[in-house]
Amino acid sequence: MATRSDMTLERQLGLVAKEAAGDRVRAALAAVFAYMHSGTDGRRRGGKELVRLLEAARATAAGAQEWQVVRLVQDSLDYAQGRILRQDLQERYRLFQDGARKERHRDFVAASLRAMYEWLVAEGDAYLRDHPGASAEEALEHFRAARADTAFLRAPDDRPGRYVIPRGTAEISLWLERLLRSGRVEVEHPAREARRIAMSPEALALLAADGDGRLLLQAVELRRRAESLEALRAVIEDRTAMEADLQRALEGNHWIFGGRFVGEATRRRLVPGDEVDVPLIRGDGALHIVELKRAMSLKDPLIKRHRGAWVPARVVHEAVGQAVNYLVGLDEHRARIRDEFGIETRRAGALVLVGHPGLHPDVPENEVNEALRTFNSHVTRVEVLTYKELLDNAERSLAADIEAA
Repeated sequence: MATRSDMTLERQLGLVAKEAAGDRVRAALAAVFAYMHSGTDGRRRGGKELVRLLEAARATAAGAQEWQVVRLVQDSLDYAQGRILRQDLQERYRLFQDGARKERHRDFVAASLRAMYEWLVAEGDAYLRDHPGASAEEALEHFRAARADTAFLRAPDDRPGRYVIPRGTAEISLWLERLLRSGRVEVEHPAREARRIAMSPEALALLAADGDGRLLLQAVELRRRAESLEALRAVIEDRTAMEADLQRALEGNHWIFGGRFVGEATRRRLVPGDEVDVPLIRGDGALHIVELKRAMSLKDPLIKRHRGAWVPARVVHEAVGQAVNYLVGLDEHRARIRDEFGIETRRAGALVLVGHPGLHPDVPENEVNEALRTFNSHVTRVEVLTYKELLDNAERSLAADIEAA
């Protein structure tokens, strides 16, 4: 979607400006306001320049160690780029009605709850008519099964405006997941693959006809991974691609980051004000966050010459500082995150993906990689990679899997 620049963003930035302490941070925020108000006919200006100015304000606040401002400006960026909904931002900062909560938001939640309870009553009545002697536990189990089936909701092409929840599909998916976890079929995300196959009658029929379905599943999965890598390569090499484009290309492909990760967390916002780009779960159950920066569209140098050697440039240090800030927030909220979401953040780490060796055609690729590896050896909990190196690692892993198959 297009970059948003509206009254909601302006009011939220006004609250951010009140939190700023240093002159440089205030000046950076003033530059954002000046640009927004430079449009014709009283219209606020947006676009890539607004994003750049917000990123510059975030970097200035990070350099001044005003971490609260960094978090608030990150919310501004997320809203401008469509990662936070308008209603969410308005509620979070109470931007209108003198801080009072919007009644229509409350009424929407109330109407949703009312519809849910009406369905529960109707479904309960129908179940008890068919099972007059059912116990309370049996009735609850009926609703648990119905809840599981909602993940397989379909919108039939021949019935516009209607939706269908196929009953019993969740049980088929569970059976497939257990099959995949048994070790007879090697896939990296059994639950996701089981759900995908269960929703495809054609694939399910092939699986049933092929016993364990090992060859089918491996071929389908390897082909999907190869297609994902090609799509990711196209985005990485696109000189106009933004962080949001890279994030979409990486979603659902945690295997690209290596075998030590077993999946992605469903929630990206675990700490108030912070939303990580890609939340991975390691094999030991701990969180590992991925911070995405631009690849070939990076405007600043990735490395620079210093005393006869190549070293990471400013953009790398700012990205690492942002990742460290996320880790600090995760540490501070560790107990709540563990209790509410079941995610361990005490041993959380971070990966920063930034840039591409192609940005420095006059520097050999191995020297670019070596500069970042030397930097990584002196940093704890945070690792920096170029998108090219990530892609190369994933391609080597996929080639080995294809050869083994």
